[in-house]
Amino acid sequence: MFINTLEKDAEDRRKKRMEKEKRAAALKDKGNKAFAQEDYEMAVKYYSEGLAVLKGMQQLYTNRAQAYMKLGKYREAIADCEWALKCNEKCTKAYLHMGKAYLALKNYRESKKCFEKIAEIEPGRKNMMKDYLQQLDLDEKRDIQEKKAKQDFDMGEEKAIAVTHLLKELSSPGYVPLFYCAALKCLTQAVTNSTGQTLFRLNNGFSIINANDTVKSCLLNVPSDPFSQELCLSVLKLWQKICCENDENQKNLMACPVFRKCIVEFVLSGDMAVHKESLMLLHLFSQTTFGRQLAADNLDVQMLAKNLMACISKPRQQQQEDTAVKILEIFASENRFCRNLRTGLTETVTAPLIDILDNIESHQPVLPAMLSVIGSLAQDDIIRHKLSHDSDCWKAFLAAIKWCAAFQCKGILYPLLGLMINLSISPSAAVKEHAVSVCGCCLDMLKDGDGGVVTRAAGVLSHVLSQSSEAVACAVQRKVVRSMLRLLKGTGKSATKYAIRTLTVCTAASHFAREELVKADKKLSILRALLQSGFDEIVHGNAALCMAHCLELDGVASKLLDTDTVPLLLCHAAADSKRTAVQQNAAIALGKLCRLEPRHMEKLRELHGLEILLSCAKTLE
Repeated sequence: MFINTLEKDAEDRRKKRMEKEKRAAALKDKGNKAFAQEDYEMAVKYYSEGLAVLKGMQQLYTNRAQAYMKLGKYREAIADCEWALKCNEKCTKAYLHMGKAYLALKNYRESKKCFEKIAEIEPGRKNMMKDYLQQLDLDEKRDIQEKKAKQDFDMGEEKAIAVTHLLKELSSPGYVPLFYCAALKCLTQAVTNSTGQTLFRLNNGFSIINANDTVKSCLLNVPSDPFSQELCLSVLKLWQKICCENDENQKNLMACPVFRKCIVEFVLSGDMAVHKESLMLLHLFSQTTFGRQLAADNLDVQMLAKNLMACISKPRQQQQEDTAVKILEIFASENRFCRNLRTGLTETVTAPLIDILDNIESHQPVLPAMLSVIGSLAQDDIIRHKLSHDSDCWKAFLAAIKWCAAFQCKGILYPLLGLMINLSISPSAAVKEHAVSVCGCCLDMLKDGDGGVVTRAAGVLSHVLSQSSEAVACAVQRKVVRSMLRLLKGTGKSATKYAIRTLTVCTAASHFAREELVKADKKLSILRALLQSGFDEIVHGNAALCMAHCLELDGVASKLLDTDTVPLLLCHAAADSKRTAVQQNAAIALGKLCRLEPRHMEKLRELHGLEILLSCAKTLE
């Protein structure tokens, strides 16, 4: 009887709990609708009513905290987040709202703790939290700068007073360019530290310049008279001064439409001084991750890249050419910049690159860095795909290789071959079209006394040969097998990786290549040495596959009877299941070995190899 009563009470409590959850969920939905309609007061009301029904509902606390945030009630939002964490100590939404609320209250220490806690709970959101932490650092730095600037101004610091006075002069309309030019020069001299930079921002300096019709006209139109050109130059120098090592000012400048338009166009300015200062300003933005992100998100990246490439392809001064390449090289490391370049790549990058390679002699000093730029851009999968499928690009590469080989220009040849290795990784019709010529050039370079050139040439061969049977036939005729065997006798990891891949490709496609390899190494000692080496699984997998190809020749399996071939292959077949390609290639070679020479089966049984192969087969299914 007593137990029955307890069970009935438990059931009643469960039903009441379910009823409360249902009512609370309905009120939460009403609150969500009010929030979506931007009626935040009503949203708070509904969420509060829901909590009166069911105090322990975490979602009601975090939702109400978000509504409080919209109303600017940050302390109330923090209190709700703390209650949500009592319901669920790993509630990342609570930490996110609380972090934002503390940030709004300028409690940077507590805000940082919240964002770091989210990354700790959910490591997958680490990159997202980096953005929040970056914004936190920017806000804290800005707060410190503004407090210091106001303090200096209130104390009557001379240069602080000068900044505000000069900005008032700049805001006066109707004067000639010479007047504003003088004011800008004085302002540049007055801004000597972060206090001057901050006072410029606090006194609407960016807006004043952006709204000045005389200044704006000079910036947006090609200045023809000397005074207008000088005015442009003065603005560019001031912008450099106020943005140097000042993230907040960089953000404010990038928000100015006049700046965003003129800075890209001035890269090709006919006035050398304006051209130079524009490059210096862009270089300033390129020096920090934040500055690069600002540029990638706000500037016309395609036009910027096109104009910078034009600076390089048609240089007027070596120093400016070097600066343009340096800017491109740094920006190319920024993912956002690359993403914005994906469309229109041919016009902005590829065509100018081809023009530079076609006139290689006049661009020698800057070409290594230029090729590094393209290599960085090619880290983006879509850009790499487009470059690798561009036939004109490969034609230019060929011409450049021949020129470098003729004039022994290793400084250009190294990065050029490296870029070609990168672009030939994935199959493309353009690579196939030029495969014979490319491989011909690389085979010539295998005779070079420079190990770096030989390694890179082998790298290109290893990727290009797999895309053209005609190129394989030509390479085999030109003794590529013997060249790769010589390369395998060295100790270089990259050279070994490229050489064994080349041999694997050639022996897969050519009976004559197999004969050449076995003729030079009757017991496949080089391949066996690779299988027991400390190289990575790519080398091991290719060595096993190359051996499997060579076993197709009559008598080869018999020649391996007194060698360690079976245990070597068995070791890789039984290796870590994550190395499935190595396992598969080793198992294939082992199967061929025993089929073509049954006496190897005795060793296999002795080593319990049949069980291992069976287990391997199940793993690979």
